[in-house]
Amino acid sequence: MEKREFPGLRETVYTETLPNGLRIRVVPKQGFSKMYAFFATNFGSVDTSFVLDGKEYTSPDGVAHYLEHKMFDTREGNALQLLSRTGASPNAFTSYNVTAYYFSCTDFFEENLRTLLSFVSEGYFTHESVEKERGIIAQEIKMYEDNPGSRVDENLFRAMYLNHPVRVPIAGTVESIQAITPQVLYDCHRAFYDPSNMVLCVAGDVDPQRVIEIAREVLPKEPGGVSGRNYGPQEPDFVKQHEISEEMDVSMPMFAIGFKCPSIPEGQERLRHVLMGDLAAEVLCGESSALYQRLYEEGVIDSGFSVGYGAIKGLAVMSMSGDSDDPHRVLSAILEEAQRIVREGVDEGLLRRLVRSALGRRIRGLDSFDGLCYQLALSEFDGYDYFAFQQIYESVTAEDIRQLIAREVVSEQAVLSVIYPRKGEE
Repeated sequence: MEKREFPGLRETVYTETLPNGLRIRVVPKQGFSKMYAFFATNFGSVDTSFVLDGKEYTSPDGVAHYLEHKMFDTREGNALQLLSRTGASPNAFTSYNVTAYYFSCTDFFEENLRTLLSFVSEGYFTHESVEKERGIIAQEIKMYEDNPGSRVDENLFRAMYLNHPVRVPIAGTVESIQAITPQVLYDCHRAFYDPSNMVLCVAGDVDPQRVIEIAREVLPKEPGGVSGRNYGPQEPDFVKQHEISEEMDVSMPMFAIGFKCPSIPEGQERLRHVLMGDLAAEVLCGESSALYQRLYEEGVIDSGFSVGYGAIKGLAVMSMSGDSDDPHRVLSAILEEAQRIVREGVDEGLLRRLVRSALGRRIRGLDSFDGLCYQLALSEFDGYDYFAFQQIYESVTAEDIRQLIAREVVSEQAVLSVIYPRKGEE
């Protein structure tokens, strides 16, 4: 077990990699009553084509989300109920690139940790339970399809990418999940739920050595799992289409603007680029920017307008979203502001204020156990040291941000996704 200290952040992290490949990260938090465990696999909705034991597999869209639903079934009963009986609060989620299972508790931490590791590492799927779940997930998919917020984002990816599986909704489609069987779930579990493809992150007033010992006792002893993944043909630089829209029951147009950015390699540069991308989006049209203030005062956007930058396997996107009666005007204003910044440079004072704000949020976020463990898991999967964010923020220059905007905020890479009110509705 290695002990790493970060005096500037007042944090200590204990790290261990077991012989089976599982990476364990424990952040002791003395004096806190809550304890939190986060068990994640490097497996999301985009991981539908892979190699296992030398054989190529292509699984149905939505299988990662379907598997998350079924993982709580055990031979002894439902794992959610087992955890809840001790007072724990368990849950799980599936994203484009990660599936995670977690709980928080104030008592019986070791018992709850054993339960978590056991049911996630085993998998128990029967034809009856898989078939029963199909209707439940189909209803969930239809709910997402009827949600304008989900549709505007899914349409954005569908218009932006030609090949990458991010084009498909996380839960798949009602049609695609019909092909999911117990054997499909067992194959994907064997491929992706191997300890060598997983991370266990724990935060709270816990003994790091006991966490490691319990993981050694409960989990398989040898590594295995997936040996290759395929995300389709090389994604071209250009977007599939620049605009996509549909009509739904909304009171005013809802929009998402995205810029298709170059893929970021794994490693420390990935963290640096994502942090700079967030800063660039804020400089461009975040709440503190002159453009945001002007558009807000003119009534073109409202307080729900948000910006961000994200990267997952094989792609990166800068995005802006909100409600507006004139989404095209918002996109035009963003492109014009980007050109002005490229010509005139980034306001140094604004950048320094944004850096201080972003750094403060991340430092405060270290006391949010769920956010901290999620970031640690992502950093392990993507090969960087999350606790380097302080040094990265301090090293970012105005010229770094100007160059990023010059490269990535261009009309050729822009997509506008809009949900309009149905005709005849205000």
